[in-house]
Amino acid sequence: MARASALVEAQNTLTQPIAPWLQDLWNGLPFTDFPHAVLIYGQAGIGKYDFAVKLAAALLCECKDSEIRKPCLQCEACRWFATGNHPDFIALVPEIQRKYLPQVSLEGSQADAPVRPIKAVEDESEAEGSDKKEKRFIAIAQAREVIGSLGLGSYRGGNRVILVYPLEQLKPEAANTLLKSLEEPPPHTIFILIAARLDRVLPTIRSRCHLLQAPKPKRAIGLSWLQNKIANEKLKAISALEVEALYDEFGGAPFAVYESLLARNNQDEKDELIVGALATKNLLQGLAKGINIDWLNIAEKIHKAPAPILLTALQRWCADLQGLTQANGIRYYPKQTDVLKVLAKQVRLVKLMRFWKLLLQARRHEHHPLATRIQMEALLLQYQNIFSD
Repeated sequence: MARASALVEAQNTLTQPIAPWLQDLWNGLPFTDFPHAVLIYGQAGIGKYDFAVKLAAALLCECKDSEIRKPCLQCEACRWFATGNHPDFIALVPEIQRKYLPQVSLEGSQADAPVRPIKAVEDESEAEGSDKKEKRFIAIAQAREVIGSLGLGSYRGGNRVILVYPLEQLKPEAANTLLKSLEEPPPHTIFILIAARLDRVLPTIRSRCHLLQAPKPKRAIGLSWLQNKIANEKLKAISALEVEALYDEFGGAPFAVYESLLARNNQDEKDELIVGALATKNLLQGLAKGINIDWLNIAEKIHKAPAPILLTALQRWCADLQGLTQANGIRYYPKQTDVLKVLAKQVRLVKLMRFWKLLLQARRHEHHPLATRIQMEALLLQYQNIFSD
């Protein structure tokens, strides 16, 4: 059910208008003289991926009418792209992200275009039985297969587009392989790179790309888009107050909220977003107890969730604690204001700042194949200590 919905969503990406907060960025794209590589960066969950997919379609569109905005959705290239079969669109993504690509063939598709799939190739580090976190990275074998295919030339004789997402999850060897192609790009080949954290991208890669910063939406605009999306998709009823609470918890990222609601609507208990939402709820309940947190029990309850989701929630909780102790403000969890105010009076600010540095360090290695349970046990024990003398 969730997979089918993800595939349908991938197809709908082309027909949806550009998110209003990204419209100016789209209007400023240099389509007449497009660079060989662009790096789209900005906060996670604000629509960079959908923007990039539509950009790829526009760059592959073969419509000759200058009065029609690309992608035209009518030419043969657009039809192939919309059905996930354009041979000159290649995506370099981790295995767990492949289900969201329009490149995945839909059941019953009648498209007759030749397909050039880039599969998640296993290497020694990704053999059967290895840690599932390895699937969050773009493997060196994948990067080599993509780069190796570039010498063949494009099928259609026009542009060829390589989408790399998320760029931060390139392993070092894969990043070096990509860098070689960015230094000497093949003719008519365009790289679209997407990153949420520009500071985690190699400076040598950044310097060879045209940088496009995706802005975060203003609160009113983001909430309005989200409410319309919920209504149009006929998701399960959720009150405006609940939407606003989720919007704050996700740091003002409307696409991230929508994906979470979509996963909840599909009731797929194995979906990472569902697992993450339940774990986050348990985590916040534990954090609310301050020095009395049962850190061992909480770690047991939440360790199956992705580490990035847990670390983000923990970091946002501590950010609100800092906000109350230093500026008397809350950003992420306004529903927890009363609890946070009590904890802010108990916390030792110096220890809180030290703990914050630990969280920053943990975030830098959040995709490393470490045992999540051990990592969370250590962090939650440190969290307990920030309330003691």
